[in-house]
Amino acid sequence: MSSSRRTFLKQFGAGAALTLYSRDLFGQVLADSPRGRPLETRFKGMADIVLAEGKRAGCSYTDVRFTMSTALPGASVILRADGSSGGGFAGGFGGRGGGGRGGGRRNLQTVPTDAERQPGGFGVRVIHSGVWGFASSPILTEDELRRVTRVAVEVAKASAIAKKADMKLAPVQPYQEHYITPMLKHPTSVSQTDKQAWAQAIAEKARAVKGVQSVNVGCNHNYEWRYYASSEGSYIEQELFTTSPTFSVTARVGEVTRTRNYPGVAGTGGWEFAENANFLANAEKVATDAVEMCTAKPLGSSGMKDIIMSPSHAMLTIHEIVAHATELDRIVGYEANYAGTSFVKLSDLGKLKYGSKLFNVTCDKTSTGLGTVGFDDDGVKTQKWPLIRDGVLVGLQTNRETAHFIGEKESRGCTFGSTWRDYPFLRMPNVHVEPGPANSPSLDQLIGDVKDGVMIDGRGSYSIDQQRYNGQFGGHIFWEIKNGKITRQVTDVTYNAITTDFWANLDGITGPNEWEMHGTGGDAKGQPTQTNSISHGSPWMLIRNINVGAAFD
Repeated sequence: MSSSRRTFLKQFGAGAALTLYSRDLFGQVLADSPRGRPLETRFKGMADIVLAEGKRAGCSYTDVRFTMSTALPGASVILRADGSSGGGFAGGFGGRGGGGRGGGRRNLQTVPTDAERQPGGFGVRVIHSGVWGFASSPILTEDELRRVTRVAVEVAKASAIAKKADMKLAPVQPYQEHYITPMLKHPTSVSQTDKQAWAQAIAEKARAVKGVQSVNVGCNHNYEWRYYASSEGSYIEQELFTTSPTFSVTARVGEVTRTRNYPGVAGTGGWEFAENANFLANAEKVATDAVEMCTAKPLGSSGMKDIIMSPSHAMLTIHEIVAHATELDRIVGYEANYAGTSFVKLSDLGKLKYGSKLFNVTCDKTSTGLGTVGFDDDGVKTQKWPLIRDGVLVGLQTNRETAHFIGEKESRGCTFGSTWRDYPFLRMPNVHVEPGPANSPSLDQLIGDVKDGVMIDGRGSYSIDQQRYNGQFGGHIFWEIKNGKITRQVTDVTYNAITTDFWANLDGITGPNEWEMHGTGGDAKGQPTQTNSISHGSPWMLIRNINVGAAFD
């Protein structure tokens, strides 16, 4: 018996008498465990109970994940300014949505209080009789650890009745490591006064524009703790921090009210994401955009036009018709529930012309994107790899159970379960369109090369077929381009995208200085549905000769 397991049993007993839910016991165990030493934490003792039970039941593989997610208490800020002049500010700090909690600095090792913490729990995966079984619980007792493991085994045995082949996992190196999100400024190391001053300066500049009704500036910080152990010898602790700055301006002209959302770059890191957001420099422009939205008219004509996509708009198009389409479980038919499957075939690898020669796409779970972690939920160290090069499909997204379909001997590290409740399966990494070289055209030069087109910023409506081949997309804000000049702001713009035809018409991209990464928290997949947070980076992109629609001709 391991020393960590003996400590666990001594503290909590071997029976089921203690049946506190994770809201109480999970936080207590985490508070009493040393951070950064995955072989000494109390959770190793609990993990060893699960692994031993799986071995006793005859499982060929067992793993367990303990997770807890929370908004960082006292770290987030949200500020609302009403009125274009003389209006007051309403602001606060808090864990969820900046709800005026107020609190001072917190040490990195501090565990949130019960009121601030979302429940934690654990999930167990096993392979028995050649197939997966999974079960989970928020109750941390030895009896419950054993019971849930046995339930997972029974699920596997029942599923084996319908199996077509035994599960085959790519090998993985065992790790005993602690990973924490790299950051320059821990969210709790910056005073509330400084955060309030940051938000207030942005709001004051925006509300000085005539017609502005209200301004909202905020920055949310979230924290997730994960502990993974497997029968192959891995014990991995991860502490993941995300920061999401937000900015919007609402204007009113006559009886018309419109809101301009200006997305900040969100990602894994600290307060530096707020400081690096260009909110202050663009506050007046964003406010002016909001006022103009109130009087903007429809495009007025449909037809074949050029479009220029901003990185914050391209994010969603990349997500839907590149990232989802190249998930290997969709391609082989494992995922056909939540808008599953893909037009891509296994035989397309190395052959399919996905776009023009300017189209280079990279999968990356090592950057500062929202999908970045140190290890995936198979215990695979995350990595960066090419997906499309010079327009040709050269890679796919894989995990341990799908890598063999394309002849790869190792997983690309794409397994993820949203919470302890959820079965981990293949989820996309951050997927980025690479910028052009340093001497690439600027945005102004791209605009100057368009005779009849539309520039689109921000995300809007979207509709995609199940195979991610035929889609229609809208945006948040639009500008008409005529003869190399932006003429006016317009509304009600959509465009159609046949995936490979659309990217084949990519005719211009900006360079590294105009590349940005934007994220989404609503990446849904699976049944029951799980949501995932992910980022997609891109330069500004010029797509030629696209079918653009207008709601009113």
